[in-house]
Amino acid sequence: MKHKAGFVNIIGNPNVGKSTLMNAFVGEKLSIITSKAQTTRHRILGIVNGEDFQVVLSDTPGIIKPAYELQNSMMDFVKSAFDDADILIYMVEIGEKELKDEAFFKKITSAKIPVLLLLNKIDKSNQEELEDQVQLWAEKVPNAEIIAVSALEGFNVKEVFDKIIELLPESPAYYPKDQLTDKPERFFINETIREKILIHYKKEIPYAVEIDTEEFFEEDTIIRIRSVIMVERETQKGIIIGHKGSALKRVGVEARKDLEKFFGKQIHLELYVKVNKNWRSNQRQLKRFGYNQ
Repeated sequence: MKHKAGFVNIIGNPNVGKSTLMNAFVGEKLSIITSKAQTTRHRILGIVNGEDFQVVLSDTPGIIKPAYELQNSMMDFVKSAFDDADILIYMVEIGEKELKDEAFFKKITSAKIPVLLLLNKIDKSNQEELEDQVQLWAEKVPNAEIIAVSALEGFNVKEVFDKIIELLPESPAYYPKDQLTDKPERFFINETIREKILIHYKKEIPYAVEIDTEEFFEEDTIIRIRSVIMVERETQKGIIIGHKGSALKRVGVEARKDLEKFFGKQIHLELYVKVNKNWRSNQRQLKRFGYNQ
C-alpha cells in the first residue's frame, strides 16, 4: 500500500472559519475560535494520521493590512504557508467578494499546486445566492475546485477531507504517527487563556494581551500551571483584573475547565497580570513570544 503525506495550508480573510474547519478535521480544539478578528496569531499545525496517509494541516492568521509590528509578524506566517503547501485551501464566506491583499490573491490564482476554494457558512444562505457566489468565484479563481461547506455544521467537511487525501502526493510521514500538532503544551495553555480574554473583554484589550506560561508541573493526577497575562498599560491591567478580581477569576475558571478537557487531568491554574509596555511593537519581545522566528 502506497503512503501519502503532505501539507495542506488554509488561508483567507479574518473570521472566515479557518480554525473551525481545522478543528473539525483534527477532531481536537487546536485553534482557538471567537467571533473577533485576528483570533489566530500564529501558524498552527494539526496532524491527521491514517494507515496510509498523513495530512499536515496549517491554520494561519486571517489576511489583513498590518498596522504594527505584531501584525507584520502575523502576515509573515501567512506568507510562509505558500512555501511548503502541497494543497492550498482558500476559504471564503457567503457574501465575500475579495481578498484583503492583492499580492496574496495573485499567488492563489497563479498557484501550480491544487487549490480548493471552500465557500463557507452556506447554512446562512439560500440556493440562489449560493449559485451566484459559485459563479463569481469560478470566474475570479479559475484554477480552483469550488466546494460549498459549513465548517460549523460539518456540512461537506468529510467530502473536503476525502478530496484532500485524493490529492496528496506519495510521501512518507513527516511527523510521528501519534503526534497531533507541532506546538508545545504551554502554547495551548496560553491560547486557551487568550481565547477567554477575547470572549470577555472589548475594544483594544484583547489585542494588547499576550500570555506567558512561566510554570508547568505535571504530577500523576494534577497539572500545576502559573501563567502571566501581559498588557501594555496600567489601565488595561485594572480592566483585566476587574472589581475585586472578579473578571480575572472568570477567565481563570473558564480556562481551567477547557484545559482539564484538553489534558484529561485536574488543573490548578494561577493567573497574574503584568504590564509590558508596547510589547506589540518591540522586536525582542515579539521574538520571545514566538513571533519573528
